[in-house]
Amino acid sequence: MFRSRSVRLQKWGTGVCTCLIWLSIHYNRNMSDSLIIAGRPFRSRLIVGTGKYKSFQETARALEASGAEMVTVAVRRVNLDRDKESLLDYIDPKKYFLLPNTAGCYTADEAIRAARLGREVGLSDWVKLEVIGDQATLYPDVQATLEATRVMVKEGFTVLPYTSDDVVFAKRLVDAGAAAVMPLGAPIGSGMGIQNQAHIRILREMISGVALIVDAGVGTASDAAIAMELGADAVLMNTGIANAQDPVLMAEAMHHAVLAGRQAYLAGRMPRRLYATASSPLEGVVR
Repeated sequence: MFRSRSVRLQKWGTGVCTCLIWLSIHYNRNMSDSLIIAGRPFRSRLIVGTGKYKSFQETARALEASGAEMVTVAVRRVNLDRDKESLLDYIDPKKYFLLPNTAGCYTADEAIRAARLGREVGLSDWVKLEVIGDQATLYPDVQATLEATRVMVKEGFTVLPYTSDDVVFAKRLVDAGAAAVMPLGAPIGSGMGIQNQAHIRILREMISGVALIVDAGVGTASDAAIAMELGADAVLMNTGIANAQDPVLMAEAMHHAVLAGRQAYLAGRMPRRLYATASSPLEGVVR
């Protein structure tokens, strides 16, 4: 009886050690593959927005399920008066890195003022810069974005600009001091997925000094995985989670999709072939 119990304990101990070793390897692998922006490491490569949810409580549950470390908040749309209930009451600053954004701005001056306000009220000196150029498509005004980036960088902001998938302007943003380049995958809130994969591939090859973050257009988990497989360093999304029938479950799905896409990119996919290749080689088969 005692020998049987001893054997069971030994097996249990071995199983626990194996599990701990696996967790250690997995954790260290994730840490060594951190997303780096402006010298700051992030374990999660999923960045999520905080708009369009049914309630602040649902927002908090979705953030938790996503595993994200960085979350965006719209300076012009969040209640900064902490005497009243605010979205900020549901985002723990010790757990999440707040990234104010300039959503709703249509000129460089508006965006600069919004960023300054976010810094003055203590949100952050980081900013996701958005300067919209067209109300119907919400496409960015890339020239105004470039102008605002130059001003904000001089004022000490860490600027992450939302932009088109134009590699020429992406390079200009990097030259202006942007800490990341954030091309749209498709129009904001459209959920159409990555519409121009070739441009994302080109950006990946041409932009290497800063993070490449696909922003806007992701509708479901496969879209996020594709963005990461194309070489994006991270994916930012809001509507794809918030407008899902079950936002919390979709947030969890996006978490897994970003991980899977990143691992697939690092692993290197097999080459595409026109004709079949036998899974079991014929060499050595007895005939």
